[in-house]
Amino acid sequence: MFAQNGALGSPSGGGKPNGQLHSEKVAILDCGAQYGKLIDRKVRELSVESQILPLNTPAKQLLNEQYKAIIISGGPGSVYADDALPYDKEIFQIGVPVLGICYGFQMLNKDFGGSVERKEGREDGQFTITVDNQNPLFSNLDPQQEVLLTHGDSVSKVADGFKVVGKSQNVIVAISNVEKKLYGVQFHPEVDLSTNGKQMLKNFLFNVAGLSGNFTMKSRESECIDYIRQVVGKNKVLMLVSGGVDSTVCAALLHKALNADQVIAFHIDNGFMRKNESILVERSLKSVGLDMKTINASLQFYNATTTIPLSKTEPNKKYATKILCQTTAPEEKRKIIGDTFVRIADEIVRDLKLNPEHVFLGQGTLRPDLIESASSLASSKADAIKTHHNDTELVRKLRDDGRVVEPLKDFHKDEVRVLGRDLGLPAELVQRHPFPGPGLAVRIICAEEPYMERDFSETTEVLKVIVNYTVYLQRKHSMMPKVQSVCNAEDIAFLETFCATYNFTSTLLPIKSVGVQGDCRSYSYVVGLSEDAPADESEAATTAKFETLARMAKLIPRICHNVNRVCYIFGESVKHPVKDITTTTLTPHVIDVLREADHIATSELQRASYGALVSQMPIILIPIHFDREEALTRTPSCLRSVVIRTFITEDFMTGVPAIPNRQIPFKVSWETAEKISQVPGLSRVLYDLTPKPPGTTEWE
Repeated sequence: MFAQNGALGSPSGGGKPNGQLHSEKVAILDCGAQYGKLIDRKVRELSVESQILPLNTPAKQLLNEQYKAIIISGGPGSVYADDALPYDKEIFQIGVPVLGICYGFQMLNKDFGGSVERKEGREDGQFTITVDNQNPLFSNLDPQQEVLLTHGDSVSKVADGFKVVGKSQNVIVAISNVEKKLYGVQFHPEVDLSTNGKQMLKNFLFNVAGLSGNFTMKSRESECIDYIRQVVGKNKVLMLVSGGVDSTVCAALLHKALNADQVIAFHIDNGFMRKNESILVERSLKSVGLDMKTINASLQFYNATTTIPLSKTEPNKKYATKILCQTTAPEEKRKIIGDTFVRIADEIVRDLKLNPEHVFLGQGTLRPDLIESASSLASSKADAIKTHHNDTELVRKLRDDGRVVEPLKDFHKDEVRVLGRDLGLPAELVQRHPFPGPGLAVRIICAEEPYMERDFSETTEVLKVIVNYTVYLQRKHSMMPKVQSVCNAEDIAFLETFCATYNFTSTLLPIKSVGVQGDCRSYSYVVGLSEDAPADESEAATTAKFETLARMAKLIPRICHNVNRVCYIFGESVKHPVKDITTTTLTPHVIDVLREADHIATSELQRASYGALVSQMPIILIPIHFDREEALTRTPSCLRSVVIRTFITEDFMTGVPAIPNRQIPFKVSWETAEKISQVPGLSRVLYDLTPKPPGTTEWE
């Protein structure tokens, strides 16, 4: 069955039809970057063929296979580490143009005699840099550029024969040796947060490498259909449809590629769906001709468990998790849910009396899912950010057995939407906000005790210094050197203006959220910023305030590496520190509270006609009861709070929050928060101002 090992005498599910061969190819050497596949995608968008290869691919192989340029990706490692990734140093000597990105940049610099050091301050987010626009890499661009920087290591000494062609304040972010056609950038030109990154890649491919851009891929739709037919043959496919864009488009592709009797579609209500979600899913898919049945498996999921390896080094030693409704660890929740989907698929196959040897599991897996799960299908070196339900251990075993069909595994979200439109799916389906397979289960921060490490008190003090910089500068606070050692002159001026203009209170919350910092997974503190009613509540003043807070949301994680998320707290200033949590697990009552808050937020966004502007809007339930003076009251922590997480993106690997009065009127956000606050059992409403990175789209 699906949850067991087995062989299937059909082509492997990991295959892909060969594309047309071209003489102009670019090799993308993989160092484990979270954004590695985006490089591939951006290169393809420029009509250049590309292939992702291991970093240690021999230079001789690259020459023999006639690659015309090399791009070295970023990665989570350090070039000076004992276990630094191996590579063939000859790749820099064979005359092929090279562009090193992030880790690749540091590798290039080190190989030619430069130095790389870990700095006290790290950069995670969108920053303004200065570039030499006389350099071929930056030709036809302005000297000031907005780019995504995410790194802790920095170049301290420039490589011999190289020239600095880009800086972020005092940090070197670009070097080049024009004669050797070797270039390195600390930032990520492949992501949308690097505003003109695509033009930089175009400059490298066409101005430096001299490519012509003669590669035109055949229709993605035709490619997917060919892949499905090749892999499935005359077998059947069991497709579990969540109702999200990915699974819906995948189901539509299967429906078009195969005979009607080959596609078995089911919607599994796992108990974590949005309000009326299952009804809407069934109605919508039937309207496009897909016959689908719904199974209510709520109790099965609530009481599900699974086994998980004790460690990466001992994968065969496993432990059994608690049942899902008692589990608090986010990775365990995701793995339990993913494995339970596979077990239910087994039950469906048995109930339908099908031969499991001739049934594939269909999944709408996307490239970002595989990247964030550190799947070998996406990268051999990437760090696991979070395990997606469609990439658990059982699913990976099925892939190894050639029993999974995933036609969208090379796609990103916006590409899937284009494909959905081409397939004739209605706009209300194609443009729906993404909703994770585990549903609301991974939008509830479960906890049995507060997260307060030894650094909690120190971080609390550092935050006070940041938001009250001028006051604590006069007092010569002991944490002032820590702040000043990370901040540059522009940061200090910003903090001084912030302190003179606003009166915010910082509150370190004793919970953790998942983020991505320096291409690695972080599981860190959340900061809340609150204020009493401001003297000036005009539209201009409100706009300026939230733009300032958005900048603060970038600065705080740079100073406090153990923080990956910053939120605005609606209501009056938080007077009391929060050192306790409300015990929270996946009980029906807790799920119902979030379901109602989610319904209000989604309805308000649609009512105000901003649903299309926001790419995704997770609503998060956190176990935080504000406004309790714990030393003076016996009232236990019994309420919870809700976070509104708006997210604007094209690639879903990077993105920014919708800033009130910049993208969405503050009135809409405030009215939404007011209505959510009326849901029984809630303490406060927060608004997540964190870009990605350092905060992922979801909190878990």
